[in-house]
Amino acid sequence: MSETYSLVDATMKVIQDRRSIREYTTDPVSDQDLAMILEAARQAPSGENAQPWRFVVVKDAATRKKLGALAGGGSGRRFTAEFVTKKMQERFSSLQDEEKKRAAFQKLTSGQVSAFLADAPVCIVVTGKKDVWDLPYDTSAAIENILLMVTALGLGACWVIAPCIDIRDEERIKEILGMPEGFKAISILSIGHAPPPHPPPPPFTQKGSGFPGEMGTILFQG
Repeated sequence: MSETYSLVDATMKVIQDRRSIREYTTDPVSDQDLAMILEAARQAPSGENAQPWRFVVVKDAATRKKLGALAGGGSGRRFTAEFVTKKMQERFSSLQDEEKKRAAFQKLTSGQVSAFLADAPVCIVVTGKKDVWDLPYDTSAAIENILLMVTALGLGACWVIAPCIDIRDEERIKEILGMPEGFKAISILSIGHAPPPHPPPPPFTQKGSGFPGEMGTILFQG
């Protein structure tokens, strides 16, 4: 028996149900679902209605493998630098289980944390026009719309920025996809059917933000 929600409750449920999914079944994502996902992205707000985004849908296994390799390499370099500078050890200082800590360090520094892009049935590469002032904000709004629609459709997704941070990796993405000049690769989203369960994310309690209270606290000013 299907549940019935008010519009407000349904909206909050989709927001709360969203997860970063890094494992997928081999089931394909239908063209109908992809059309809904892309339409949700197109409806995102953008400064002066510039709509600078362009979405490249990648289904080809060989191309996804290349994107996964770039994502793994980008994450590996990024987290290795964090490990060498001791920032990673500081970030995981509250984790007392040494075996879990070593496993986390290995997953991060090896790049495995992002290489899963190769295994997703579909990747959406989010790109945008460089000459639009609000490009990073507009595309971020579109990405969030994608993630919420994916959740509403009963699918899973993950927002991966690792292969787009380093300009050298971004140039490789542009070459792989044949992107025209004047466009920037922003992020890659993996999308697919996710095996359950999907536990809720743990509360984030790291302190030291400069604001009163802990990070994640909702502050009101009257």
